Amino acid sequence: MLAVGFTGQLLFTSRFLVQWLASERAKASVMPVLFWWFSIGGGLMLLVYSIWRQDPVFIMGQTFGLVVYIRNLMLISKSRPKNESS
Repeated sequence: MLAVGFTGQLLFTSRFLVQWLASERAKASVMPVLFWWFSIGGGLMLLVYSIWRQDPVFIMGQTFGLVVYIRNLMLISKSRPKNESS
């Protein structure tokens, strides 16, 4: 379970690297879709870890975060033209 926790934290942290690199390339602050996917992957793994640890504070925080990350992907999907891929 420690591997799950550390892998989740690594995924969660990777989202900041993705966002930073995308912003540097664009010379503006941007939020790439991959940021939200890393957020979901890391958040899910950290939620599993927090359930295993029986940590209600961590469980609540990760659950709320997952709702926000999924909602952002829903909004992104809704705003894209139907014929646009990826």
